Amino acid sequence: MGDDTARFVTEFGTMVRLVQEAQPRSARGRELLDTLTAHLGTDAGGVAVVLEDVSAHRFVDADIVLTGLVGEDARLVGIGGGDQRNHMSLSDMLQQSQMYPNFPLAQPDYANLPIGPDEQRQTVAFGLRLFEREGVAVALLQRRAEPRFGRQTATLEVLCAEPTVTAALLAEFRRRMQTESVLKGQVLSLAGDDFGQQTAGVTFHHRPRITAADVILPEGLLARVTEHALGIAAHREALVAAGQHLKRGILLYGPPGTGKTHTVRFLLGASEGTTAILLSGGTLAHVGEAARMARALQPSIVVLEDCDLIAEDRSFGHGPQPLLFEVLDAMDGLDADADVTFVLTTNRVDMLERALAQRPGRVDLAIEVPLPAEAERAALLRLYAAGLPLTAAGIGSAAGRTEGTTASFTRELVRRTVLAAALQGGPVTDGHLLAAVEELMSDGAALTRSLLGSGGPGGEGDPGTGRPYPDAPFPAGPGHLMYAGSYTPIPTTTEQVFTGRPAFTDGGYSEDGFPGEGVDAVVPPSVSVEDAPPPDAGPRTAG
Repeated sequence: MGDDTARFVTEFGTMVRLVQEAQPRSARGRELLDTLTAHLGTDAGGVAVVLEDVSAHRFVDADIVLTGLVGEDARLVGIGGGDQRNHMSLSDMLQQSQMYPNFPLAQPDYANLPIGPDEQRQTVAFGLRLFEREGVAVALLQRRAEPRFGRQTATLEVLCAEPTVTAALLAEFRRRMQTESVLKGQVLSLAGDDFGQQTAGVTFHHRPRITAADVILPEGLLARVTEHALGIAAHREALVAAGQHLKRGILLYGPPGTGKTHTVRFLLGASEGTTAILLSGGTLAHVGEAARMARALQPSIVVLEDCDLIAEDRSFGHGPQPLLFEVLDAMDGLDADADVTFVLTTNRVDMLERALAQRPGRVDLAIEVPLPAEAERAALLRLYAAGLPLTAAGIGSAAGRTEGTTASFTRELVRRTVLAAALQGGPVTDGHLLAAVEELMSDGAALTRSLLGSGGPGGEGDPGTGRPYPDAPFPAGPGHLMYAGSYTPIPTTTEQVFTGRPAFTDGGYSEDGFPGEGVDAVVPPSVSVEDAPPPDAGPRTAG
């Protein structure tokens, strides 16, 4: 460096220092550094900061645990400095305070967050806790996730001159997070926000109160689902002692509106004290976090509604589905003794990845929730029309004339019956019910029936199939084979079926929920939909 350059650098540095000294300084700008130095008994700028990430879903739990850990004598203060503090870590603020002090102490920031369906807790959103542990001074900066400032998780930043004390404190914090959660035993869903799934919060729900009499399904179906979902836990000790796993998966499939979600709500109501985590639509992206929470808060149930949205067969679409892999990892990653039940629902069982639907340990019970038969349609009418002056004959006639319809259709049918009576200014009669049946089952109501999950005979539809038009999607039931590209039922026998899709046979399901004996789906997955035989061609056997 030449003499002229060296002189310029020196003079420029002097000018910068003079400009900085001329800037107005807050007399309190060093309060953060000075307070921490005094509390720790050593230069705070020279003490390492230990960072602990906390899921945004568990921030309330973290606040409760920390309040208990620091004790009643702890001091809680805030940090000033405007938005600048949100872009800096605690160590950054301490280092800057040595040259450009701009972080006075202030009041803590608080946030009201739910701890139940009707309760909230005031949590420390940004605050510095000063306390002692085992006679050693500790400072802990607690702050919630702030996606606006690039913070995707909540954080704890611990400052302590004794590393062993920091390690012991965080170990105790993690242990209590497993045992002292306000989420345990609650029904909740993971809510997203505009900044991404990692900053999502928790929404609490009242536990449904549905009796078995409110769930109209084929005889024995509800009992089978309930026993598998809830009964296994009653024999936990015997199963664990015998080396058997507790985690389990249930797949409920069938046409829309047949009662899959209603069945899930019954399970939630019948599992008092069990943690239930509900995911559907866009929140299915949180399946990994849901599995981690379920493991920590067991016994627990994780519900994936319309799981075909993320678990589609990989031969569809364009390449692997990342969320599918996360679902599989979540179900496989649980310990064998984890008392966690995955309940999956779908209207499109043919679209599901075989690895998810057929491998033990992921889904070990697959149950079809079919369209209600005539007796079940009558039971649904009695349920939804309870208290209305309808006769048994009227209900029976309506049930017989609504073949191929769903529970959702029946609910709408009763609503229209009541509305028709109200418009006429008289009591509800069988005539109103049958008129509503005539209206909804007419040719012009085919789309309405389809939107209610029903087709039904009549009009330009496909008579007797419950489809509003011949090619409309309509999941096959026992005794039919479903090809991946079509819902059209193709009758099969118990011969070996040449297809890459699950075979539903005349033999029904075995006790583990899979196709009965005598049927093997042996086929190369590459068989195309175009190769499928027409409905009248009979089964194709492997040769």
